[in-house]
Amino acid sequence: MKRLHKGYLVALLLVICIVLYLQSTFIYCFLQRCSLKDKYDADFDYSSLITDPGIMFVQTTNEVEPTPLAVCAVESAARENPDKPVYYFMKGLSGNLSQYPFPQYVAAPMLSSIKNVVLVPLRLKALFQNTPLSFWYQQVNPYRQQYWIHVLSDACRLAVLWKYGGIYLDTDIISLKPLQFTNFICAEGYMTANGAALGFQDHHQFMWDCMEDYVINYNGQIWGQQGPHLISRVLKHWCQSDNLGKFLDLQCNGISYLSPRYFYPIKYTEWQRFFQPWNKNDIESFFSDTKGVHIWNFKNVGQQKRVVAGSGTLIENLFIKYCPTTYKVLVKRSSFIQ
Repeated sequence: MKRLHKGYLVALLLVICIVLYLQSTFIYCFLQRCSLKDKYDADFDYSSLITDPGIMFVQTTNEVEPTPLAVCAVESAARENPDKPVYYFMKGLSGNLSQYPFPQYVAAPMLSSIKNVVLVPLRLKALFQNTPLSFWYQQVNPYRQQYWIHVLSDACRLAVLWKYGGIYLDTDIISLKPLQFTNFICAEGYMTANGAALGFQDHHQFMWDCMEDYVINYNGQIWGQQGPHLISRVLKHWCQSDNLGKFLDLQCNGISYLSPRYFYPIKYTEWQRFFQPWNKNDIESFFSDTKGVHIWNFKNVGQQKRVVAGSGTLIENLFIKYCPTTYKVLVKRSSFIQ
């Protein structure tokens, strides 16, 4: 009988130890701003998924059903660049696509059916490993960052291009023409660069410089500090000049500095033009030199402007021509907010 009680006592102590261990691990992860799953993300292997340089998109929210605009961005890039892989990194995605069956999910099955689209789980520790961003990511507290989704996206694009090379595009850029793999940055204005569209070969020194600047000058409370401001800062240093305007449509130490017409023909202050009616002939003429048009979707937050079937707006015309499947499946089926 005593042996039986002793066995119960040992089992109880074992259970208590396990509970305390799990609890301490959870508390440690909470204090370190991580999840239990995140502890194992550093071991994630991208090599079997990313086999060639491609066009890269990154989604840093946990959503597994992307917005119609994001789906359009990926579809249009795949259509305009059928010879290139298009990688869509999604933070909320598991490695098993069978977990997102149609009709419960629409976007993921649709994108995965496009032959040159690869849906990739975004594992942050693995992505930042062996870069200057690794220590920053382990120390930063997301809950204290006003623009966390955006600053995380700013970090991811730098690490993705450093490690794998290719072309990075924001998920609110609709591709209009094929893209070439060259080292390029596009100007947002005469004196300001932007990081919504970037092209670099893997392990390019400019990307490493950007990651170092990201960590040294990090301030998550200033909009654009790790985005356009960072790209502009590093490019000025790279070109050894504060006057970026003189490099428009020229090369600076091996980097092409494209004028705004390539990706930002409509300024962010005029973003509502996308939701106004346009003549199709005017669209062809206005975007004749544009490779991909940036919709400036962050300006639409709270505005809830939509792609409305039959409206004749610029955004609807872009959907119809450059991402027809997205338009047919997601827009015409219901009224989705971008």
